[in-house]
Amino acid sequence: MTKIETAVFLAAGLGSRLKGMSNGKPKGFLEIEGLSLIERSVNKLLEAGIKRFYFGTGFASEVYDEFTRKYDAICIRNNVYASTGSMYTLYNMQDRINSDFILLEADLLYDKSGLSYLMDDAHADVILASGKTNSGDEVFMEIDGYSNLINMSKDSGVLKSVNGELVGISKVSLDTYDKMCVIAESLFLEKPKLDYEYVFVELSKTQPMFVKKVEDYVWCEIDDESHYRRALDKIYPKIQ
Repeated sequence: MTKIETAVFLAAGLGSRLKGMSNGKPKGFLEIEGLSLIERSVNKLLEAGIKRFYFGTGFASEVYDEFTRKYDAICIRNNVYASTGSMYTLYNMQDRINSDFILLEADLLYDKSGLSYLMDDAHADVILASGKTNSGDEVFMEIDGYSNLINMSKDSGVLKSVNGELVGISKVSLDTYDKMCVIAESLFLEKPKLDYEYVFVELSKTQPMFVKKVEDYVWCEIDDESHYRRALDKIYPKIQ
């Protein structure tokens, strides 16, 4: 099993649903008790043995440039972030990424055990999932009896069954990343705002994509004010 020492953050988004809460900064810089989401995440990754960081930036990228000066980190800006999706931000890092990595969304508050679930698993590629959160804006997952991905969507009605929810933290092998980029390249013209989740699903049609489901995993994504209140009231106390 390859030792993972690299983390890749998807951090290009506008965070438009947060209105004035982010003070003009990317949403990863939302603070809980004086510490931003992104710094909390980086600290957990350092504790888990991660040594190198790549940040796919876009909106207010200079804030990430300043933040990453104190780490072994590289920021790669998606210059067309406003008209593209998370997969283009990831695709845009091809010249830099040269090893297996932990892929994370930048707007997460999560328990550090999630990193161990991924890094200690023998599968080369692992998507972390939780049970039902009722958080709003969930990405629902359809998983087969062998814990492999079949489909995922924000519309649960398009799935034959709902077996988990996407957390937004995954372990991705370099080989799988290369395949994702090939798939994405063929789809960008038709789907410029392509998300990496969609590419996971496309890839799962030709190779197993293992899903590690932790039923009571403690985590949340913060996309709007209601998510932020939930993070403060319900998620952060449990993580502490």
